[in-house]
Amino acid sequence: MAVYFDHNATTPLHEKIFEAMQPYMGSVCGNPSSLHRFGRLQRQAIEQAREQVAALMGAQSSQVIFTSGGTEANNLMVKGLSMDTAVQRIAVSAIEHMSLLQPAAEVGCNVDQIAVDGQGLVTQESLKQAINKETVLVSVMAANNETGAVQDINKLAEEVRAHDIWFHTDASQIAGKLEFSFEKTAVHAMTLSSHKLYGPMGAGALIVDKCLPMHSLLQGGSQEKGLRAGTENVPAIVGFGMAAELAAQELIERADHVRVLRDALEKELMQLGVVKVFSQQVRRLPNTLQFGVQGFDGETLLMELDRRGFAVSSGSACTSGKTEPSHVLKAMAVPNQLATSAIRVSLGRANTMAEIERFIEAMKQIIGLSNSAVMMAANL
Repeated sequence: MAVYFDHNATTPLHEKIFEAMQPYMGSVCGNPSSLHRFGRLQRQAIEQAREQVAALMGAQSSQVIFTSGGTEANNLMVKGLSMDTAVQRIAVSAIEHMSLLQPAAEVGCNVDQIAVDGQGLVTQESLKQAINKETVLVSVMAANNETGAVQDINKLAEEVRAHDIWFHTDASQIAGKLEFSFEKTAVHAMTLSSHKLYGPMGAGALIVDKCLPMHSLLQGGSQEKGLRAGTENVPAIVGFGMAAELAAQELIERADHVRVLRDALEKELMQLGVVKVFSQQVRRLPNTLQFGVQGFDGETLLMELDRRGFAVSSGSACTSGKTEPSHVLKAMAVPNQLATSAIRVSLGRANTMAEIERFIEAMKQIIGLSNSAVMMAANL
């Protein structure tokens, strides 16, 4: 039976969320912008979801702007701000998701990268070095999707606000896994993604401080307070809202469950002798473990594990036929040979200890076969 260990890429749709979405996929019809009863029912569903998302993240419902996902939210943040202000410089951490790094490089202003240390953390010193009087926006993700390293957003936000600079954080990975509050972190904007917390694909949000100047990327409608024109994806938004509500209810239970599995996996992997765990010395997401295996290629490992029924993620990117280390591990100064061997395991609510044990046995088989092949070649 196949085992899904790739929850940071996307999570299975929660059965209760699917049930909540069902009425809005046929039986409840209407455009949320229509004034008649059918339209009002759709509008009420959206506003309820807005309150649910806001409650999970410690924000006001009026601050939640629904988007098609985290990628659009990141683009709206960077491009929407640059269209509404005379942006000169922005600073982003070197480990951001490409949906933040690429728009930042395209907005026509200077982009400064904020360095991270060997554990993948932005330090206050590296932040200070990356900003100056021309900097108008800083963006640092709350938790990295590859290593799981969790940033100290509270301290970073204090530093940024002291310089009178806007601060954005991509909270797509941390939402629903650890307690994280828009109000308490004192950020100006925050990105969320529904399908990272057992909700449907096609829904996300940008939580925005009311004082932040923003401009819509899409014109032709006044939806989402004029910041996201277009008829809302009501079923997906309803699902997002329910996902947020369930995440709030089950936050501690989910975190404790996956942490036990993650720690057991890490302990067993370290005993193999050829495994290096990344960001091991800092606080990480409870479900995430990224590791390199000395002498192996990450894509080869991924395929071998896939053959044995395990869905994991590689820490490398394939471009023009060449396997390159991920930009995250490069930023952490991980040696190329080790970085290209990286594998990410990201666990979920339905995973079990029996699956962890099966995974360890699979890794032992793969490493053992490789060692046997090396010994045979040496004896020829």
